[in-house]
Amino acid sequence: MKELIEEIFIDAWAINDIISCYQDKKADYPDLFQIVSGYDLSKPTNKIPFKVYVELCSWIEKKLGQFNLIKIGRRIGESTYSLMLETNMVNTESKPLDVLKALVLLAQKGVKDPKRRGWEIVSHTDKSIQMEKPNYLTRIFRWGCSIP
Repeated sequence: MKELIEEIFIDAWAINDIISCYQDKKADYPDLFQIVSGYDLSKPTNKIPFKVYVELCSWIEKKLGQFNLIKIGRRIGESTYSLMLETNMVNTESKPLDVLKALVLLAQKGVKDPKRRGWEIVSHTDKSIQMEKPNYLTRIFRWGCSIP
């Protein structure tokens, strides 16, 4: 997997979102914070190797359990949506399809991958949206949602 993610970089804000969940536990989890030492996280748009994200998630899952991955996923999702609102990519009246289109654009800006593996909306109706993204292990990851 190392060679699959070696050339991929993500914005520092995503890394900051993860470690901010554990800032009050810095003394308890020095190994977690060691993973990000040496990287400049001071500017949200600084590019950080994707391997750092993978290492953080792996450490958290192994040491703290899967629930903590949900916790950090929620934090990143909230930050992503807030950024979409702040940059007028969406507003509170936006439809689900508009929000997911904005997610695709934001991911294209925030993830630098020379092979351009990113989210793509493959189909949608008034009641559902299906997206897919190349997965680094199984080639394709599909996600769908129903709209009430």
